[in-house]
Amino acid sequence: MEDRTLRRNTTQRMAIEQVFRQHARPLGVEEVLTYGRRLVPSLNQATVYRNLKILIDDGWLKRISHPSLGALYERTGKGHHHHFHCRVCNRAFELPGCALKEEEAAPDGFVVEEHEIFLFGVCPTCMGMAE
Repeated sequence: MEDRTLRRNTTQRMAIEQVFRQHARPLGVEEVLTYGRRLVPSLNQATVYRNLKILIDDGWLKRISHPSLGALYERTGKGHHHHFHCRVCNRAFELPGCALKEEEAAPDGFVVEEHEIFLFGVCPTCMGMAE
């Protein structure tokens, strides 16, 4: 792994980092590309993928495997949390904390190494549009 301090800080990478600073929720590649192009119109999908990998390798981002949206990316350092998926706007949101007691949730003899919970429904913004 290349040391981040030795990497060139490109305009594209800085734009991608800015996208994640502006959106406090998990983002898919297409969202990163759409928001990133507002900052750097020439940004392309290959550059987004390459920089997401670099930012993950650097520990600045982490990848989440969403059951229906696929790979999503979010900033690290937020502590353990779960996610809510709005079926109307098709976006994922962060839910603070965790109420799951792993030792009680797993059957006898099973060892839980990690977990991820996704709740599905309608976000407040979309709920207001439905009325």
